[in-house]
Amino acid sequence: MKKVLDEAGVNEQTDALCSASKQPFYNSSPFVLKDLTSRTTAQALKRDFIKYLDGFSSNAITILEKFKFRSQIETMIDADILGAVIEKFVTPTINLSPYPVLTQTGAVQTPGLDNHTMGIVFEELIRKFNEENNEEAGEHFTPRDVVDANLTDTEQIPLTYAGGICAFIQKEVLPYAPDAWVNENKTQIGYEISFTKHFYKPVKLRKLSEIIADIRELEAETDGLLEEILKS
Repeated sequence: MKKVLDEAGVNEQTDALCSASKQPFYNSSPFVLKDLTSRTTAQALKRDFIKYLDGFSSNAITILEKFKFRSQIETMIDADILGAVIEKFVTPTINLSPYPVLTQTGAVQTPGLDNHTMGIVFEELIRKFNEENNEEAGEHFTPRDVVDANLTDTEQIPLTYAGGICAFIQKEVLPYAPDAWVNENKTQIGYEISFTKHFYKPVKLRKLSEIIADIRELEAETDGLLEEILKS
């Protein structure tokens, strides 16, 4: 899709590339992550891995920048662990995507992680590796803070909806957004009040005779005013 858009001279490509990836982000590099496991030298791996990162859409690059991810690449290269880390991400026994990994028969081999669970995993990793610094996971910038804010939405659910919030999400939301989840801390229950209905007081219409009288009074006050203006 990237090649087609470039050849057609299309400058604004975000919507088309996200549509092609079927995600709110995309990667237009010439690689998939699994390709990089075949690199035989550290420098080739570093070069192509950076090119892979550069292929992400701007919203994904923002996340990488918030984590200062690029500054860790040299450290991993020096420790000769970048290739091993990439292999962990592409192994079928570890699934960090929101979609399950299926066997050839269609059975679930490794379940997926929704956004909420992924956030918990991340915070647990941060907590584990920062205990020596007496830091808390909540002090760090988490993926949920970035994924911004851009993907959150609100729903107004009728109080009389059969089954309540859970049933509404199951029937009206999940079919269109399978990884959606409810932030219970932001759930508000109340009744929408029509201010117009309860607080608006209609003004009684004036009689036609009163309106005509006011118009004639204004005409009398302005009598000759136009003529004076034209003369000046």
